[in-house]
Amino acid sequence: MSGVLAGRAAPGPARATRARAPWSFGIFVADLLGKKWMESIVPALLCALAALALSAAVPHFATAATFASLSREYGEIALLAIGETVVLVSGGIDISIGSAFALSNVFALILLRLVGAPVAAAGVATLALGALLGALNGAPIGALKVNPLLTTLVTLIVYRGVVTLLDVRLGGALARASFTDPTWAFLGHGSIAGVPTSVWVLGVVALAVHGVLSRSRFGWQLTAVGGDRRSARHAGIEVDRLRASAYVASGVLAALAGLLFAARLGSGSARTGEGLEFTVLTAVVVGGVSLLGGRGTIPRALIGSATVMMLSRGLLLLNAGSEVQQLVLAVVLLAAVGFDVKFMKHRWSFIQKIYIRPASIEYPPLPEFTGAWAPNQRLRGAEAIGLDRIEGPEDVILDRQGRVYAGTREGEIVRFGGGDFREREVFARVGGRPLGLAFDDDDHLVVCIGGMGLYAVAPDRAVRCLTDRTRRSLFRLIDDSRLRLADDCDVDRLDGSIYFSEATLRFEMETWILDCIEGRPNGRLVRYDPKTGRTETVLEDVIFPNGVCVSHDGQSVLFCRTWACDVQRLWIRGAKRGTLEPFGPSLPGYPDNVNKASHGRYWLALTGMRTPSFDLMMRLPGVRRRMMKRIPPQEWLYPNVNNGLVVLLSADGEPLETYWDPTGREHPNITSMREHDGWLYLGGLNNNRIGRIRLGEAGERDPSRGRPEEAGAPA
Repeated sequence: MSGVLAGRAAPGPARATRARAPWSFGIFVADLLGKKWMESIVPALLCALAALALSAAVPHFATAATFASLSREYGEIALLAIGETVVLVSGGIDISIGSAFALSNVFALILLRLVGAPVAAAGVATLALGALLGALNGAPIGALKVNPLLTTLVTLIVYRGVVTLLDVRLGGALARASFTDPTWAFLGHGSIAGVPTSVWVLGVVALAVHGVLSRSRFGWQLTAVGGDRRSARHAGIEVDRLRASAYVASGVLAALAGLLFAARLGSGSARTGEGLEFTVLTAVVVGGVSLLGGRGTIPRALIGSATVMMLSRGLLLLNAGSEVQQLVLAVVLLAAVGFDVKFMKHRWSFIQKIYIRPASIEYPPLPEFTGAWAPNQRLRGAEAIGLDRIEGPEDVILDRQGRVYAGTREGEIVRFGGGDFREREVFARVGGRPLGLAFDDDDHLVVCIGGMGLYAVAPDRAVRCLTDRTRRSLFRLIDDSRLRLADDCDVDRLDGSIYFSEATLRFEMETWILDCIEGRPNGRLVRYDPKTGRTETVLEDVIFPNGVCVSHDGQSVLFCRTWACDVQRLWIRGAKRGTLEPFGPSLPGYPDNVNKASHGRYWLALTGMRTPSFDLMMRLPGVRRRMMKRIPPQEWLYPNVNNGLVVLLSADGEPLETYWDPTGREHPNITSMREHDGWLYLGGLNNNRIGRIRLGEAGERDPSRGRPEEAGAPA
């Protein structure tokens, strides 16, 4: 089966949940603001406005001569800004960059004019010096955990002292010495297609560094370190080495800028580069690189550099003194820092106000809690496996040997075995939040990892990524190729395909609960084919698809729509292939996982119960949006998440039996269950144990592990 099957739903009965989520201009604006490149729009607009304002206010600013001069200086300043950006992204700061620039400039001139070294050798030696200067910053910061601001302040003084000493001892000799070389002249004053050589050098370096930061493991890890150093360390990232290497990169780029400066002006003094660190810091912050770490790109650094350089040149043309220039840059830096800190502090409320656009959902009336729905105490007294030895076992599963597996919020998959499941071991560390679990026929444990995608753990515990993206939709503004929240999965025993849900495309792992407040069909059902490695979306625009279960006969896939409070069936084979229809009645709670039961039936976990206030609020998107700003959602939208409930469904989705813990003392917030050898095992997203209860009649060994013809389904 291939292609998107949305839009082929069979006419549902009146009891089906209806969602009204028309296209919204607000959603378009919110998605537009959510694009990463939009973060560069504001600095780019500021740069354009600065250029227009200066052209109108400053005589002789908008001339070819001015922009030609600016372009030759731009390469040097922008290279320094790129180096500072790398350091800031890692969570550090480098205020010695101007002194390193000056020292590299003098060092290159000494090698060329006094030592007589070839241009190539002098260039390599200067870059090596820059790497050494960066290492002198990075070593104490990475290895000794010294404060970056204090460290680079000390090295600023040391490097500036060395420059002053060299100027006193060798300044006269450098001024009298002459040096001519065509390569050196081309580097300082040449051009290609009318563009200065320094700008070409900048372009190559900027592309390379941007590729490393945005496309390489090193760049991703460096950003993670800057965003949250402790979490990065817990994830196994070598934090100290990465922080030190960021300063080495900054030193090399400062040396390259100093080399270009030496080629352009051919002079150096004790005052070269004074205050340059202040100018560079202003440039990167104006460009939108955060001083708080973990957020910044090379294009933003380039935009900020252009803005600050134009501002400085405009002030110079107005005959403003250096004190006025420093004052104006200080005001600009203060305003940019204030905006950055204010934005980060209120980012959460900003996202809520701009990004979330609630829709209206109408539910059928709540069922009478009689018959199969009658509350009971069947979950009271359940056995507790791994009590206080596991945190957040969202899904549970058993292998052929009867050992229990579950994921934890720490990014581990834990296995319990031995007598009474007393033996606990970490089966695998996957790095993200393990959610749905399934075994394939080769005993590979397939895992949905929130924020990462679909993974597999081999019997030898080797972890590998199966897929972390699918084909991008043609008509979506947001990039939906990346799997943001792979939630639950099941294996099709007929062809080995893996069906899994992605709960939401608009929110990340840490903000998934906001999808409930929005209530839109933001999720999708996805299929991965291990034979071809192909990933495809089979059903899009689904309201928070959660649990996934391939039917006993392999003809259809069942999946839960948590906020819609129902289960849907998508036919994948036979005459009804491609048809979507309700599976059973609308539910009195929020369904999470659905799994096979013995004798062709199914188990369903309800992680909480609907209330009249929930039904009312989901029907009123405007009220929901206003209330989320004032009251925590758990106090008004979904207060009954502590009512543990498991439902046994017939082959047609009708409720047969229910297992309750109405007090929430034993197993609140149940999100999954597995039947095995007459026992039912229970998992919970916020629980500190795995539950186990004896069923009334012996079940299959594990209905989820057998082939369709072995699972008790009709032929």
